[in-house]
Amino acid sequence: MDKLEVGDKVPDVFHDFIQLSDKKVVLYFYPKDNTPGCTQEACNLRDNYLVLVEKGYEVYGVSPDTEKSHQSFSQKYSLPFKLIADPEKKLILGFNAWGEKKMYGKSYEGILRKTFVIGSDGNILKIIDKVDTKDHTSQILD
Repeated sequence: MDKLEVGDKVPDVFHDFIQLSDKKVVLYFYPKDNTPGCTQEACNLRDNYLVLVEKGYEVYGVSPDTEKSHQSFSQKYSLPFKLIADPEKKLILGFNAWGEKKMYGKSYEGILRKTFVIGSDGNILKIIDKVDTKDHTSQILD
């Protein structure tokens, strides 16, 4: 899989999940619903959602969780944006958001927390590889 760079077209699989419009898309990948960092990140985006919308963004969160898990997570935290269930990891793999991680000295494969900002033309405008879950909106808008 080729590494995606700013200026690249989005992978074809993107169009299976999201329809481009005149807005910019924030596509953020996160490991799991209802975990501390993922909840913090989602709530930061929720709390700043109106600012993002006013600046012309649509927000989508992606994880391998089920649609049922997403519905519960979204309702629990009143998330105003769409969460995409990707249990087959089509989007996740298409955007190179799966790879080696380390925790407590052990290596394992999992979701790489990263965000892509995509223009209405389908080109990648920004890639955030080191997500600050507490202040992710600022990273998107900077």
